[in-house]
Amino acid sequence: MTELRETALTSKAWPFEEARKLAKRFAKAPPEKGYVLFETGYGPSGLPHIGTFGEVARTTMIRRAFEAISDIPTRLICFSDDMDGMRKIPDNVPDSAMLAEHLHKPLTSVPDPFGEFDSFGNHNNAMLRRFLDTFGFEYEFVSATDYYTSGQMDAILMRAAERYDAIMAIMLKSLREERQQTYSIFLPISPQSGRVLYVPMKDVNAQDGTVTFDDEDGTETTLPVTGGNVKLQWKPDFGARWAALGVDFEMYGKDHSTNTPIYDGICKVLGGRAPEHFTYELFLDDKGAKISKSAGNGLSVDEWLAYAPTESLSYFMFQKPKTAKRLYFDVIPTAVDEYQQQLRAYEGQDMAKRLANPVWHIHNGQPPKSAMPVSFSMLLNLASAAGAEDKETLWGFIRKYAPDATAESHPVLDQAAEGAVRYYHDRIAPFKQRRAPEEKERTALADLRNRLSNAPSGLDGEALQSIVYEVGMAHEFDPLRGWFTAIYETLLGQSQGPRFGGFIELYGVPETVALIDETLAE
Repeated sequence: MTELRETALTSKAWPFEEARKLAKRFAKAPPEKGYVLFETGYGPSGLPHIGTFGEVARTTMIRRAFEAISDIPTRLICFSDDMDGMRKIPDNVPDSAMLAEHLHKPLTSVPDPFGEFDSFGNHNNAMLRRFLDTFGFEYEFVSATDYYTSGQMDAILMRAAERYDAIMAIMLKSLREERQQTYSIFLPISPQSGRVLYVPMKDVNAQDGTVTFDDEDGTETTLPVTGGNVKLQWKPDFGARWAALGVDFEMYGKDHSTNTPIYDGICKVLGGRAPEHFTYELFLDDKGAKISKSAGNGLSVDEWLAYAPTESLSYFMFQKPKTAKRLYFDVIPTAVDEYQQQLRAYEGQDMAKRLANPVWHIHNGQPPKSAMPVSFSMLLNLASAAGAEDKETLWGFIRKYAPDATAESHPVLDQAAEGAVRYYHDRIAPFKQRRAPEEKERTALADLRNRLSNAPSGLDGEALQSIVYEVGMAHEFDPLRGWFTAIYETLLGQSQGPRFGGFIELYGVPETVALIDETLAE
């Protein structure tokens, strides 16, 4: 057994813990289909969002962890429920009047308002695939419409007709009495209007594999459950999909957790084995409220990537998936810097610590070396102090600190400098407000200015930090943290920042003295 596998079998990193649970599923025998199937689901009524990224990223982390402890091949499918009816018109699409004529039709039967694809569902599916491909995910795309219309769901649909009463019994327990009167697990597609119908069944004929119902105009209609004439309601569809595909693992948000017994029960009734599950917590906004698309209080993938690289978002997704985390702009700099810290730590770690390090899971065991001699938070402070208009301003400071660094030799740093300037202008400058120092702070700042002016040239960040520390002690700041808070609030217009000695080294002693003079003059 290799050191990697031996260590992975005891690693406490959550992807390995989940991978070991999945491995127990095959302790007696490998899967008959010859591979372990991971699945993520997607509702293509809108564009993919940050939750979509998180679900695929986390599933991939567990998949790679499983591959480290098992020789069984794996597959990951991204399943699009594109046969779902279009229940409302999205706000961010053109030609809403045209779409209104196609409400409640399957998304793959609705014309594409953008005029690029043969249906709105296929347009959104293409956006999903482009989205996933951008991040380099390894997956197979599956369309519900293709599965229903090609016959790949036929056997399960016939079995659902045969075991209709048993599945209905599971579902009815979860429904209000009023809903129970009209509910059916089958949703026929109207032969007349093409719409997905939520109507009660007058008859379910298991032998013929048909359903009978009243169409929208009252005409009694009988349709086969096969061939794409009928689809399943979304909860039964969840369990039926697991049974039809032989899904071994699927994760979903906490909002689905109460449905787990329903999904599992339907899968078992249809002759399948329920997959292993992983339930993750939902994201919160900066005030601790649950993020929702309708409330508009979320943070999109594009917004994150406007300031920071994909890896920092993957790092954020790795952290404590079972804990509700606040997802807003302020977490971006922290995620960038912590990701780089983990890269730097990785090289000196033993195998156990490497497998617990998020970067192992982000990069499938082959993380790059850190190429950020300057932290993102430091770049932000430089941008704030200098009022930087472009990344070249920051490179002027970076070259003093790392003379050999260039945009060509350090592309990651160059990207970070560009992101920092953009972040400063979008997220800091509009809210920046330097306060005037109080009398005690004014005296201490003047003392710091004089000590820096008289300090020997060439001092490194630690020596400069000692000077800052000594001034705070001399002026009896208790706790000393209050002194550093005063520095940040009066010089930079923010409540916290990096080690100030490192900032002085990078920004420059004369420049820092000038910044203090400016503050005292104001």
